[in-house]
Amino acid sequence: MKMLAAVMYEQGKPRPYAESKPLVVQEVELDPPGEGEVLVEVRAAGLCHSDLSGIEGIRARPTPIIIGHEGAGIVREVGPGVRGLKPGDHVVSVFVTSCGECKYCNRGRVNLCPSSFSARSAGTLTSGAKRFKVNGQPINHGSGLSLYAQYTVVMRNALVKIEDDIPLDQAAIFGCAVMTGAGAVFNTAQLRPGSEVAIVGLGGVGMNALMAAVAAGAERIIAIDTNQAKLALAKEWGATDTFQAGPDCAAAVNDATDGGVDTVIETAGAVKALELAYAVTARGGSVITAGLPATDSRFTIAPSALVTDEKSVRGSYMGSCVPARDLPMLLNMYRRGKLPVQKLISGHIGFNEINEGFDRLSEGGVLRQMLMPHG
Repeated sequence: MKMLAAVMYEQGKPRPYAESKPLVVQEVELDPPGEGEVLVEVRAAGLCHSDLSGIEGIRARPTPIIIGHEGAGIVREVGPGVRGLKPGDHVVSVFVTSCGECKYCNRGRVNLCPSSFSARSAGTLTSGAKRFKVNGQPINHGSGLSLYAQYTVVMRNALVKIEDDIPLDQAAIFGCAVMTGAGAVFNTAQLRPGSEVAIVGLGGVGMNALMAAVAAGAERIIAIDTNQAKLALAKEWGATDTFQAGPDCAAAVNDATDGGVDTVIETAGAVKALELAYAVTARGGSVITAGLPATDSRFTIAPSALVTDEKSVRGSYMGSCVPARDLPMLLNMYRRGKLPVQKLISGHIGFNEINEGFDRLSEGGVLRQMLMPHG
């Protein structure tokens, strides 16, 4: 079939993206699904910082490539051997697939399954296939999903079926921002009622962590960001304290909390944010980092202080989620109003505005813009 998609031919183009156009919207050929694969009509895809890092060249991607890793859509065709899905089913995408057989899967840590890593680097599905072409030349798959397209072919285990009555633009956010932010709170931090938490970085992931902290019954929720408008939203959505990140921020937070916060969740994906998170963590407390900085970034800790302060630093990838288990739970919380993720949507855009959308994301003034590939 033929359809429209946004293809990235080159990483590292300069801003403004409205002028340099790192994403080229054009007609693309899409082959039908093979064994274990599913054809999905993409109805909504989020513009996420992980995609922005690919555009910036911070994280290497094989080009040409169709990126986009957070989305929702409707199953239109299933390949041989696919079970549990049929045409017409509504689905949310998952950007890490699991094999179900390795030691990580057997321990219930499917988010750490390495089976899709080589395929991601090669720009293929885990089946080894490439289903996109332009003028007969293969186009690489991004994260096995390639959601900046009207249709895509993905592996069956990259999809979770959802109820048909959930608006797909809102369901799309669960594929990355909700799993990563809320999962960091519920799974990695295992935050309990009455606890205290600080969240450093109030993008889509950070705001989901904030909402999850409210839902978890945290007694004190401290929101930290450079953007005053986001701090105001955080206060409106349940933060008890807000601080603007800057040279004096750590001292101010430590003064206000009598020496720091027990649990600090960093979602900005920048070393300075991680340093700030560590600085505002109380003795005996934990830093949980869910952001993804450049692969060559380094974070320095004094080992002696690590011992004497008994701080811990822990990563949280995909919110330590088991998608088949956690997505239904998170969606039920959304239904009950406990995770009002619809508040995060800053706007809906079409392909004609996708490069401008990444300009806005880079400037830091938006949370989640939703690409609607069919208008």
